Amino acid sequence: MRQTILAATALCLAGFSVTACQTAEPAAADASVPSVAEDEAAITALLDRQDEAWNAGDIEGFMDGYWQSPELRFASGGTVVRGYAPTLERYRTRYSSRAAMGTLDTSDLEIVRLSPDAAIVHGRWQLERENDTPGGLFTLVLRRMDGEWKIISDTTTSAD
Repeated sequence: MRQTILAATALCLAGFSVTACQTAEPAAADASVPSVAEDEAAITALLDRQDEAWNAGDIEGFMDGYWQSPELRFASGGTVVRGYAPTLERYRTRYSSRAAMGTLDTSDLEIVRLSPDAAIVHGRWQLERENDTPGGLFTLVLRRMDGEWKIISDTTTSAD
């Protein structure tokens, strides 16, 4: 519980909305709030859909998991891209062919629900391509919006 409170406090200090600063567990009287296990399953399903879209060569389908907002934050390779459209363009440019996309596998997921509408996911990504197998770690910040979990911030690192 202490780690959850510290993580929620860190998000608040980082400038995220006040609703992300609620306690980690919903009030017992609110039966409409999904359980932590239900949210973990929904978030895992979102990431599985992203893997499936990527592996089908569908970058737009992969991007369905992201918040379609100019406030989306994507950080990788020492660069921060802000906004859904610039992030989509970055993916299209960097992975311009099926060969460049390879096959994606995300694993080692650690999902922490900070509140009924905020979560953090840590994990590992791996691409398999004909001539290499790049991979690394990621940290995602997700928010529940209109009943769906969306990635609002993605920090991805590459292993050297």
